[in-house]
Amino acid sequence: MIQAKEVLKKYWGFETFRPLQEDIIQAVVDGKDTLALLPTGGGKSMCFQIPGLMKEGVCIVISPLIALMKDQVENLVKKGINAKMINSSMKYQEIDITLDNCVYGDVKFLYVSPERLSSEIFLERVKKMTVSFIVVDEAHCISQWGYDFRPAYLKISEIRLLLPQLSIIALTATATETVVHDIQDKLLFKNGEVFRKSFFRKKLAYMAFREDDKYGKMLKIFSKTKGTAIVYLRSRKNTVLVANFLMANKITAAAYHAGMNAQDRSKVQQSWIDNKIRVIVATNAFGM
Repeated sequence: MIQAKEVLKKYWGFETFRPLQEDIIQAVVDGKDTLALLPTGGGKSMCFQIPGLMKEGVCIVISPLIALMKDQVENLVKKGINAKMINSSMKYQEIDITLDNCVYGDVKFLYVSPERLSSEIFLERVKKMTVSFIVVDEAHCISQWGYDFRPAYLKISEIRLLLPQLSIIALTATATETVVHDIQDKLLFKNGEVFRKSFFRKKLAYMAFREDDKYGKMLKIFSKTKGTAIVYLRSRKNTVLVANFLMANKITAAAYHAGMNAQDRSKVQQSWIDNKIRVIVATNAFGM
């Protein structure tokens, strides 16, 4: 795969692939339906971004979270790669212009939330696009047996029926055997290939505490641990309460949840990336 290695070196500055990446990329380049199970940090995005740069047309990436889409689009643009995104926070005119760029311009990657797939404007424009292949990120969301089922993912198969010649690559960091089979079934895999990498992370440790004073425990952890952090909570209200608590204790923090408008979420995310705030206190709208 000389061309793939050239792309890897040109845009990422690496000389060699991580385990399984090269095999996954080859399967995608060959037009095979592909399911890749790789741990977080295992290089999942490169498994579709490299073949997306190698193949003609727009690579459509279906992703469930605005924060994840924003991060990947910004990273691609920094590399000089034309990438766009469509999500529920955009106005009709913005979506219209973005889709026009995909039809008539040189866009290589179009990130779209699953809810946008069934919109009339998207369905009509995608027929006019030269699409290289489809990517389903966080593919476990398609399975009711997965930990984060998202009904809109079930409509992805409609795109396959609209563009039957296209192959698909599905990626996830976790899936039971039942979920693996369910993903392939729901995405209408045709003679697909499955690649698995061990999820063991020798540098990652898990600790569980039973605490009556959770706020006090948080402060102790942050006083002993340097760097940025994420605190996950179930409710939007509690993200605000905990962020205010941390701020009152001289730890820069901000809430992040789906009830905030896109501009405010983006501002919080960027401030965290730029180390202007230390802690994001978020619901699962921020992603994992």
